[in-house]
Amino acid sequence: MVEKAIGFIETDSIAAGIEAADAAVKRASVELLEARSICPGKFMVLFRGDTSQVNNALRAGVQIAGASVVDTLFLPNAHPAIFSALDLSSESTNGAALGIIETVTAASCIVASDAAAKAADVNLLELRLANGLGGKSFLLMEGEVSDVEASVAAGIVHPTEEGLLVRKTVITQLADQVREKIV
Repeated sequence: MVEKAIGFIETDSIAAGIEAADAAVKRASVELLEARSICPGKFMVLFRGDTSQVNNALRAGVQIAGASVVDTLFLPNAHPAIFSALDLSSESTNGAALGIIETVTAASCIVASDAAAKAADVNLLELRLANGLGGKSFLLMEGEVSDVEASVAAGIVHPTEEGLLVRKTVITQLADQVREKIV
């Protein structure tokens, strides 16, 4: 299996974001996962591919967007569970605990997701990036209580250091009614 990297560009201009997405996919062989406006009035571009291709695409997008760039991320060797959580294709396993990490930025939540997935045996359920969230992002994960606790602890390191953590929590034995609505 080929390791995949993630590239992410956030701009404060819709037009610049679209230009960045176009430049990125024209420069390198990457898969465009997201290219859309986010709150408040920004644009995000998210893509994956081989490490060198993602790096080339990221540089091209950042170059064309220029001063409109507000955040970027290059994440080599991204954990595969991130991709399932992004497209909501991960099936719930009705884990004993639900872990939640909420961050101020999309990039910080991607980094948190990667760290959480690599720390313990958890199922990443959803990685929601700034969609209808005022620019914030969140990760939902489930598994055994000790695994979820370890993953949340690992996942919050970067956002905490950067001052980007909104909240983290671990809920044991999530009520069935709540589980039905969120997973």
